Amino acid sequence: MELSVLLTSEAALPSIPKVVALLLSELGRKDPDLRKMSQLISADPALTTRLLTLANASMFQLARKVSSIPEALAVLGVEHLRTLATAAALGGSFRSVPGIDMQQFWRYSVNSAKISRSLAGMVRQNQATAFTAGLIHAVGELVMHLGMPDAMAPLNRITPVLDLRRARTEQRMFGYCYAEVGAGFARKWQFPDLIVDALQHQIEPFDNDAYEPLAGVVHLATWRARAKEANLDDKALAVSFPDVVGLTLGLDIDMVLQQDPIDWSAKTDMGAFV
Repeated sequence: MELSVLLTSEAALPSIPKVVALLLSELGRKDPDLRKMSQLISADPALTTRLLTLANASMFQLARKVSSIPEALAVLGVEHLRTLATAAALGGSFRSVPGIDMQQFWRYSVNSAKISRSLAGMVRQNQATAFTAGLIHAVGELVMHLGMPDAMAPLNRITPVLDLRRARTEQRMFGYCYAEVGAGFARKWQFPDLIVDALQHQIEPFDNDAYEPLAGVVHLATWRARAKEANLDDKALAVSFPDVVGLTLGLDIDMVLQQDPIDWSAKTDMGAFV
């Protein structure tokens, strides 16, 4: 499928059922806890994309675009949030994505977001925006699986979804990869240019005269999260580390590894949401 055709499709991304249920429960309280709602949404890439899409809608006429979950919650009222959560429950919360282990995908996305936030603090990038970019960086993978499942099935047999070589394999097969798909939808959803650019350039953040520090942050974070999913040993970590990106940002492999989520708690936490 051509990229232009894929970008015209409807991206009905599935949310984590229990997260949606807990969010609706919180919204049903007399005084919903904003912090609790933020924590719930922060565990779900699909809810985050819906939230930012709504917050950046033209009806709010904001002076600048919203790039983080706390900002979006500040813009939207309880009724808008309730509508969003209800739509997620009715639309895609229980939908599977052919070829993707969704529990693993959600876990991986949260870990990528956490590491992106930590690395952003080290290189003086906005940490909340980095968390958002890390959380949603792979939504293009979901769109590709939903929009062209027959084409993705043989690819998954060659290169697993979270393999470090995944983007380049997709590029060879289709002429584009999940990064370009995600950026295309982020642009359509009216996300801030900073996030669109980070998604677009996350695979090669400093190639072709591009200099996207946030894209570099996401690149390093996703390298670490994918390496963890693959259980790479020390030698494999050293060999696969994207040293050019690290050098450009002033981060070596030890600095990146030190930003690991403490005991990778999301690996067990996510199980409670599914």
